[in-house]
Amino acid sequence: MDRLPRLLFLITEDWYFWSHRLDLARLAARSGFDVSIATRVTDHGDRIRREGFALLPIRLLRKSRNLGAELASIVELISLYKRERPAIVHHVALKPMLYGSFAAWWAGVPCVVNAFAGLGYAFTERHGRGRILRNGLRLMLKGALSLSRSVVVFQNREDRDLMVNNGVVNRNRTRIIPGSGVDTKAFDLQAPGQGAAIVMLASRMLWDKGIGEFVEAARRLKDRGVSARYVLVGRCDEHNPAAIDPHQLRRWVQDGVVEWWGHHDDMPETLGAAAIVVLPSYREGLPKILLEASASGKAVIAADVPGIRQIVEHGVTGFLVPPRDPAALAAAIESLLGDPSLRVSMGLAGREAVIRNFSVEKAAGAMLNLYRELLDSQASAPPAAGAA
Repeated sequence: MDRLPRLLFLITEDWYFWSHRLDLARLAARSGFDVSIATRVTDHGDRIRREGFALLPIRLLRKSRNLGAELASIVELISLYKRERPAIVHHVALKPMLYGSFAAWWAGVPCVVNAFAGLGYAFTERHGRGRILRNGLRLMLKGALSLSRSVVVFQNREDRDLMVNNGVVNRNRTRIIPGSGVDTKAFDLQAPGQGAAIVMLASRMLWDKGIGEFVEAARRLKDRGVSARYVLVGRCDEHNPAAIDPHQLRRWVQDGVVEWWGHHDDMPETLGAAAIVVLPSYREGLPKILLEASASGKAVIAADVPGIRQIVEHGVTGFLVPPRDPAALAAAIESLLGDPSLRVSMGLAGREAVIRNFSVEKAAGAMLNLYRELLDSQASAPPAAGAA
């Protein structure tokens, strides 16, 4: 009997798989795929195994710049792909795309999906280091994506157009699929708790998520006597070059500007406490936290940047404000804090938009259709020369 087609996800962190690709993996397994997860295992290994997925620990580090370690990671992936013999590999984010594409070519993996999760630090950093990194990444991505002959998935049209216009990938090898969607049963309408209104920013604690602008907006509002609790929710991410030092976060808390709740697993309950959810990020792929907030009936305020414009309809489901502008952010927060009925109407409109456009069934279903398309095209293709 032929085995089920093996789908292998390559993702650097197990917690990122759990928060952003778990629903897709579940649907893929129910649709007849043998699902494996190759990732660095930290604190979600047991949960992934309990889902019935094969867990393949790897040593790949996002932050590493050591040439020997990076070459060892590529060799590790080649060995893994040769051993596991996946029908499809799905690489998520930049380093898996770069290293995984080379490994997939070398190991002869027949079908490759390279998925941008957003363009990240290299494409938001304005100064010299960011420009150098950006130019280097463009060249490396162009080579890697052409080598594996992959289908390249973007979460929004603006990111896709940027990569196409810079010659990184041919348009006819791209797809736009808005993430993995959100479970609108798990994230349902919730009224905020009693007491002072909570204005919440939930993300990794990174400068390019607009954390600094949020803190400055909170400081200005407190100075003006605007009554609310300003809350940060999320983990520190020491492997990201835009990471905020935990000491800085604790100083803001000690100064009485914001609260920092750290990482929370139960996001439906956590978001339920919020009156307003904020994300003043500099650029996004398609931020799942805004989908979860809107599904929970929360009005949102976010930066008017790629990836966010696709979700937030200004004046209907929330407010869009200029990026890197704490004064505009503070004004939008103050406006919504003073208008509870507008918060309710925006929250209801946001939930309707998520159900219509961003449900897990719709988004993950589009990715499953792509997997099937790749398998069908591979089955009908003439035999090719074997890879090394």
